[in-house]
Amino acid sequence: MKLNSNLSAASKEWLCMERYKFDFVIVGTGLAGLYSALYASKNWKVALITKSTIELSNSYWAQGGIAAAIDKNDSPELHYEDTIKTGRGLCNPKAVEILVNEGCERILELIEMGMPFDKQNGNIALGLEGGHSKRRILHSGGDATGKEIVRFVSKFVENNSNITIFENTLVHKLICNEKTCAGVSAYNWQSKKNITLAGQVILAAGGASAIYQRTTNPHTSVGEGVTLAFDTGAEIESMEFIQFHPTSFYSGTDETFLISEAVRGEGAYIVNEKGERFLKERQKKAELAPRDVISEAIYFEMKKYGMPNVYLDLRHLDAKKIKQRFSNIYGEALKYKVDITNDLVPIAPAAHYMIGGIKTGLNGETNLNGLFAVGEIASTGVHGANRLASNSLLECLVFAKRTVDFAGQLPIEINNEAVEKNSFTVNKGNETGYLLHKNEIAKMMTDKVGIVRSKESLIEAEKSFREKLEDADDDNEYYSSRSKSLFEVARLITKSALLREESRGCHLRPDFPNENDKMKFTIVQKKKEGSKFLSIK
Repeated sequence: MKLNSNLSAASKEWLCMERYKFDFVIVGTGLAGLYSALYASKNWKVALITKSTIELSNSYWAQGGIAAAIDKNDSPELHYEDTIKTGRGLCNPKAVEILVNEGCERILELIEMGMPFDKQNGNIALGLEGGHSKRRILHSGGDATGKEIVRFVSKFVENNSNITIFENTLVHKLICNEKTCAGVSAYNWQSKKNITLAGQVILAAGGASAIYQRTTNPHTSVGEGVTLAFDTGAEIESMEFIQFHPTSFYSGTDETFLISEAVRGEGAYIVNEKGERFLKERQKKAELAPRDVISEAIYFEMKKYGMPNVYLDLRHLDAKKIKQRFSNIYGEALKYKVDITNDLVPIAPAAHYMIGGIKTGLNGETNLNGLFAVGEIASTGVHGANRLASNSLLECLVFAKRTVDFAGQLPIEINNEAVEKNSFTVNKGNETGYLLHKNEIAKMMTDKVGIVRSKESLIEAEKSFREKLEDADDDNEYYSSRSKSLFEVARLITKSALLREESRGCHLRPDFPNENDKMKFTIVQKKKEGSKFLSIK
């Protein structure tokens, strides 16, 4: 069942009610949310909520693929080593072990369900991406893996009688009683109805990279799920690690699109204005180095020559193969009159992935009973200080199943006193203010908290975000609450970046240019309690 603007009479009556009770209330419809809902629906009633539509998620736009050591010449042990190495000392080893081993099981299950991964000579085609020592990237539809896998899982979700989908619905509050989460308060901005949904809550609301000017994310990825959890008392971890994708198309404006890691895996070069492969001098793996290495190299190369971009060079590769393998990228570039098989392709790093998020254990559990987190919004410890390419979709599958299995054994008694009537409203007159705030924050995040950040820039940004938070309206209004959330997310990222006085992974500080062995810890922030450091075991 799907609840949206085209409601049946029965559904309208159902929607107008104030309270609903489910076993699971899942927020977000990327792969983590969809797979959680599908798996949970085998035994429980599920509400699945998205503030937009199923199609608008980071998972949907993921190009590269999904990593798993299913080839006979590969192994989970090698996948583990690559992940740990890329994470630069901050991965949770146990979480990575779970990822690479259970990941193979989840992929094989998808294949058995009929997921159409691309094949070559009758076998599943495996690509190579930066940081991987073996070809282990499964893809579908060439460079449209996210779209294809979301479509595939969505087919099982949309007609599932145990799953009710709420589209165009914003969750604006977690309903908590002491240290227990009992459900969510939500607002359907098309029907203008307030909704309360009781049940165990799984947050799968995605990342926050759209608070930067240039981003590969949909515009909705601004971290509202993080602030929901933070405001309720959940622990937020490793927010300083925002991964920039090194090869995003440079259009001359803030408009961009992702050029998959897999393009370099097939042999593309990164060159400067003079046509020189500058990465070759900096790193043995050159174009197949991890993303933090390449983004840093591109940043300083652009700064060296005063240029806004560098280039991808595919001209030496088989044009027919490139057009077939990367048909979507080829088509997008043509819109800007760039033929990727015949022209140098302008690129520059763009904000791509939120590595940190809501701190969880190995089963998606947070420090609040009844509240769980999966996918990009969760800080599972898998990615450390820098995510290995194509591990994110795998993380969605692995930890979604673990979370549902774990949560299903922990029935939460709903406290009716906590489920109170909403008074959330929408004032369209506030939309302009929200957009102005979003643009202002995006510029400051890009200028002061971007790929390279310093103590001075971080202090300036943190002070600005803190002051804006203090002045923000707190009136349960749609656009006011979204503005406040933007300030909160920006402050969480900036504060954490200020505390990490070193350069590690995708956190680069010229005032502390090296890794510091004494800083092998994660930074955890909790409302009203400040920050604490947790050592990596």
